Amino acid sequence: MKRPLIAACLAILPAVAQANWQATERIDAYAVSGTTGIDLYRSIGERGPKIGIGRAIAHTNFELLWSRDYRPQSDGSCVLATARPSLVITYTLPKPSGPLSPALQRNWETFIEGIRVHERVHGRDIIEMVEAIEAYSVGLRAEADPGCQKVRQKLQTRLGELSQAQRQKSRDFDRVEMSDGGNIHQLILSLVNGE
Repeated sequence: MKRPLIAACLAILPAVAQANWQATERIDAYAVSGTTGIDLYRSIGERGPKIGIGRAIAHTNFELLWSRDYRPQSDGSCVLATARPSLVITYTLPKPSGPLSPALQRNWETFIEGIRVHERVHGRDIIEMVEAIEAYSVGLRAEADPGCQKVRQKLQTRLGELSQAQRQKSRDFDRVEMSDGGNIHQLILSLVNGE
């Protein structure tokens, strides 16, 4: 008697996303040069990744592709049975093109580790967004949708909302980190002042 009860309970559970994927993370380095902290920081300003009208110290970007299985149902509805992401996160970071003095090397290591930690927060936020998309997607259903168009539109609407929320979270985090006295501001001062 226990087996049919278990099967009946499992049959009524909603579809659950299968988080059996992993993001691929890459680091793209751009060369900076200098013999002092201020020289290195100036080089970052000249060579850093372009963001909007200016340049940044570092940048986190991603490429997201999906493998989705839309299944028309016998009752005329459509269900998104599976949604499997393929996510590549790319961190663009500065790297000295030549050897640094021992003191500058220590300062650089502190600086770049802080920048890596900052960028990985952006990476984590991207992964959380993808997980939220996956959780919403799997089992998504639209009635009277034999061509699976309504369910696609329903999904696209939610994707836009989740994407905008991730972007806002990223902007809010950067605003705090880069404010006067914020973590990035402190890292820059330590590098430039040789602390």
